[in-house]
Amino acid sequence: MILEINKLKKIYGDKTVVNIQNLQIQQGETVGLVGNNGAGKTTFFRMLLDLIRPSEGEILSKSENVISSDQWKNYTASYLDEGFLIDYLTPEEYFTFVGSLHDLSIADVQSYLIKYNEFFNGEILNSGKYIRDFSKGNQNKVGIAAALMQNPELLVLDEPFANLDPTTQIRLKTILKALKGERRMTTFISSHDLNHVTDVCDRIILLEKGLIIKDFHTDENSLKELEEYFSE
Repeated sequence: MILEINKLKKIYGDKTVVNIQNLQIQQGETVGLVGNNGAGKTTFFRMLLDLIRPSEGEILSKSENVISSDQWKNYTASYLDEGFLIDYLTPEEYFTFVGSLHDLSIADVQSYLIKYNEFFNGEILNSGKYIRDFSKGNQNKVGIAAALMQNPELLVLDEPFANLDPTTQIRLKTILKALKGERRMTTFISSHDLNHVTDVCDRIILLEKGLIIKDFHTDENSLKELEEYFSE
């Protein structure tokens, strides 16, 4: 088991934004987190990454509390939004910087980026532009590729398919499925797009007002069930 959540709450004023009694994530699972705006998805991810502190409860990563231990940072990578980027750098400068944090040489980084030529679709490298001048979709590509460069055991992505064109969405799904098969990477993905979640995730957690309403493994009926739930 890579993640265990116990009696986790985040309260702002008199509003409980996240209220998860118990949740366990096994190594190698690809888990989709779905729910309407305000369901608590991003707040949960931010607690998982120790960006905000829970009001109550704990998140254990490989049995270590993420608040009191830094060990989880060695095997966890994430991209939640463009705030994770250093946007006054070019993509090349940013990838080189991220690589240096993980003992990768410039040659290592360049070799890694070749694998993402299709994903970048000729829009990222050698553009001469700063990251801040890219579209949201291209900023997403930079953030996701930088996270994957860390070779994580646990990957956390908030709305990774948003702002990507259909071709790039398919390429991202192919990448995530391949990494799951190659090295049993555990992936947590939130998305508003039910098709993408049911396509790439083997388990789906449905959040509503911070509570887990449903937690199930995907099958051929999952998309229909989710569509029925959200159309009620």
